[in-house]
Amino acid sequence: MRLLRLLPPNARHILWHWLKYWRSLPGNARGAIWVLLAAFIGASMSALIKFVGQRIPVFEILFIRQLIVVAIIAPIVFHKRRVVLKTTMMRYHIMRGGFAAVAMATGFAALVHMPLAEATAISFAKTLFMTILAIIFLGENVGPRRWTVTLIGFVGVLIIIRPGTEAMNIYSVLALISSLFVAGIMIVLRKLSQVESASTIMAYQSCFVTIAMLGPAIYFWVIPTWHELAIILVIGMLMSNMQWVMIQGLKAAEAVAIAPIEYARLLFVTVIGVLFFAEIPSLWTLSGSLLIIVSTLYTIRRNAVVKDTMGSK
Repeated sequence: MRLLRLLPPNARHILWHWLKYWRSLPGNARGAIWVLLAAFIGASMSALIKFVGQRIPVFEILFIRQLIVVAIIAPIVFHKRRVVLKTTMMRYHIMRGGFAAVAMATGFAALVHMPLAEATAISFAKTLFMTILAIIFLGENVGPRRWTVTLIGFVGVLIIIRPGTEAMNIYSVLALISSLFVAGIMIVLRKLSQVESASTIMAYQSCFVTIAMLGPAIYFWVIPTWHELAIILVIGMLMSNMQWVMIQGLKAAEAVAIAPIEYARLLFVTVIGVLFFAEIPSLWTLSGSLLIIVSTLYTIRRNAVVKDTMGSK
């Protein structure tokens, strides 16, 4: 409110009008707008990673990005270190940090060397992997319908990757590995979130990922230009902003209601790929993406139905 007083009267009136309109929107509508913004930020970040990654190694990009994150959270961690650093689940923090390091390194490499639309489509397989990992490590029961749509989703992945053909390469495999480890992060996070605070989880992941990237970054180090360094700094800020915006979306709306909006990122990266990298998505990519999206949306919806059923008992 104090910031509003610093604006000129006309600007203050317009801003106040829009704030009033924003608050009048239903929660699901506000959440959808937040998630749409997060999807655009994620697509923009992917494009910048691809651009700067043509010369700067992925490990170096990640290391500099992690330094930015550590610099942002360091004052909070230092001020509340006795609370934030206190944990009884250190092995889970180490596991999550390791999973995050692998997921980021493989995912960034795929973005740099693959068409943006293909790498992004394969990344959506994380929900399908979560179904399998939840069965193995959390003992969740999955019925025949969810098994069927999970298999359909993986058929979509195979259509994009096309194993046994010239279309398949190491980077499509890396994109798939990244999806698997992102799913692993979510499974570990389910355990951690039951006991640990969000600040503790973020602090340990940031520290462990930074440490993991230090050695490879030094080994592959290429001196960045000021222009490249500025882009990496922007990537770091965009990643943090995307997480914050996504959290706002999840706070405002039901997860099932906004889940489809996340797939707008595929549309955004396709447009960016065409305009800036001359990447025309193939029919294989489009058809495989459709199968992945449909099966993932069904899985999310089915999980919500099962959760509501269990909650009503």
